[in-house]
This record gives sequence, structure tokens and C-alpha cells, in this order.
Amino acid sequence: MSDRTTPAIPAEIEQELRSAVAAERGSPWIRRIGPYTPLMLLLVWELLSRVGVLDARFFPAPSSIVETFVAMLLDGVLLEHTAMTLSRIAIGFVLGAVPGVLLGVLLGSVRPLRQLLEPIFASLLPIPKVAIFPLLLLIFGLGETSKYVIVAIGVFFYLFFNTMSGVMQTPPLFNDVAKANGASPVQRWFTVSFPYALPSIFTGIKLATGGAFVIIAASEFVGSQSGLGYLIWSSWSTFAVSKMYVGIVTISVLGYAATALEGFIERRLVPWVKY
Repeated sequence: MSDRTTPAIPAEIEQELRSAVAAERGSPWIRRIGPYTPLMLLLVWELLSRVGVLDARFFPAPSSIVETFVAMLLDGVLLEHTAMTLSRIAIGFVLGAVPGVLLGVLLGSVRPLRQLLEPIFASLLPIPKVAIFPLLLLIFGLGETSKYVIVAIGVFFYLFFNTMSGVMQTPPLFNDVAKANGASPVQRWFTVSFPYALPSIFTGIKLATGGAFVIIAASEFVGSQSGLGYLIWSSWSTFAVSKMYVGIVTISVLGYAATALEGFIERRLVPWVKY
């Protein structure tokens, strides 16, 4: 039995491979500094505000914004506004996501129905959702219902089109195998098309989350006495700039946290997708 040895890699080729890997990874200094660039930006902002380069009336120092944030957090005002905004988003999200996913699966699977109804949804999609909020105020009044509905409308379109697109990309072979094994159309929708469309659905969920925060903040500018949007608008009206920044930053942090949570859930439910 002859011994087989792995042929040695020439030094020149090995060096080229090492150089290619190093170039792909980029500069180690950039990789180390990258995560801290937001902090560096805040430090520059703080410095420019302190020395007077930035007008503190419009760009208060981050340290003063943090002080305002802590004060509003301790007296409960910020928590109250945050809770109201999150509750409106949560209820509106469910109201819009469920029919969006169901209709997306249905129209993505049934071509005649898609050819009949998709033009209607496509024509409604470009309409700015905030633009129809005055109409919703006329119909539902200044209460919570109008805010739930405006969020639901925005979320619906994100989930509907992403779900339908994901279902339409399902390989026909998958449905043929399920059909050959006796699966009914409804079973094929929810055991073949729906799982295959999950990556697209989660993409729609992430987009819908960002859109929901934008929509609810705009709707809370008017016809509301609570919520982060109301906090931003009322702070602007009274020229309380630090409070306005607190509202903006809070929305940004909440949106980032929600998207991160959705990404975590996606990695657990869709493990076959590379991340």
C-alpha cells in the first residue's frame, strides 16, 4: 500500500492566498475602530457644541440630552409616552400583518386571483399612508382606533407584497411533490409556499417595523396627547430642543431593538438561510 502525501503548496501561492484573505478581511484597525464610530461622532458633537461651533439652541451637547433623558425617565414621562407608542404599534402591526400575510400567500398561490386583485393593491401602494390620516380621523375620530388603523394599513402593504413575492418564487417541483403525496391546496400553501416565503416575510416584517415607527410618529403629531410623536411635536412647539432629541433618539433605539429582536427570531425560525 503506497503512502499518499499532500503535495506542498509553493511559497508564492501560499503568500498570495494569505494576501487575498487579508485584503478580504480589510484593515485590522478599521475593524477595531468601526464599532465605535457612533461614539466618536458623539464626542465630536459634544466638543463642537462646547466650543460654540454648533449652535447649542439647535444642537445641544449630547451630555445635556442625556441629562434630560435621565430626568424624563425618572419622573415617568418618557416611559408613559413610550408605552403608548409601543402599544399603538403592536396592535396596529398585528391588525395589518395577519391579513397581509394571508392575502400574500393566497394571491401568490392562485394566479387568476393575483391577476384580478394585484392591480388594485399596486395602485394603492404609492399613496402616502400619512396622507390618508385626516380621512381616518373623520371616520374613526381622535381616539386610538385611527392610530391603529393607519399603522395597520402601512404594515399590510409591506407584508402583502413581500409574502406574495416569496410565495411566487417557490419552485414548482416542491408543490408537485406535495401534490403527489396527497396534499390539498390549503396544505400546500401552509406546508410548502409559506415556509419557502418565510425569508421574504421576515424582510417585510423588518421593513414594516421601521415604517410603523415613522407612521405612528407622524400620526401622533396631530390628534394625540401622548406618545413619542406628541413628545417631539410638543417639545418643538415650546422650543424644548433637548426633549425633542430625547424623543427622536428613543424612537431610533426602539426601532433598532425591535429589528434586532426580529433578526434573532428569524435566525431561529429560518435556520436554512445563511446570515
